[in-house]
Amino acid sequence: MTQAYDERAERKAYVLRRQKIVFTIVGAIMAIAMVVSLLFFFHVGGLGDVKSSTVEPNYGKQAPCATKDSSDGKAKYVENRNITVRVLNGTKFSGFATAVSDALQNREFNVQTPGTYQTSKVERTMIVYGKNAINQAYTVNSNFTDAEMVMDDREDQLIDVVIGATFDTLKDTKKVPAAGSEITNIEGCVAADKMTNLQKAPEHDAVSQN
Repeated sequence: MTQAYDERAERKAYVLRRQKIVFTIVGAIMAIAMVVSLLFFFHVGGLGDVKSSTVEPNYGKQAPCATKDSSDGKAKYVENRNITVRVLNGTKFSGFATAVSDALQNREFNVQTPGTYQTSKVERTMIVYGKNAINQAYTVNSNFTDAEMVMDDREDQLIDVVIGATFDTLKDTKKVPAAGSEITNIEGCVAADKMTNLQKAPEHDAVSQN
């Protein structure tokens, strides 16, 4: 009886040791998994830090590099009075386009009659332009804090400003680059002739080159 009892006790002790080892291993694996998940959650060392369009240059949309002057090889911001702008309201808030249009006019831009965009669900303000008004678009964009530049197939120099829901106010004039200063290109910009699959421009009164 004593021998049989000892064998049962030994087997029981063996099973308990095995269970303890298994539980220890499982606990260690769970602890490691939790640490790794926390590293991804808090983006430690960049883990799991996927760039979104709101933090990429031009909010993830391709833009052309500014056009360089043939005389000195530099791309320069344009005088406001030499730029014609049309402001379109892309939100549900009435009077938005008129208010922004008046503010741009106060900054000596030439403004056309403001209007309403084709949708009222624009999230981020867009500076829309064609290949012949790239530097003008950069100049207009420099007055905004949250706008994205969008090139379409228009041939003239009208700049459309489509107001989006994230718009708050224009940039302080003290922080806007002066006309004639060198343009800071959008990171990752490409040559204008490399811009393809451009969207069709909406109807507008064409603005001739100055």
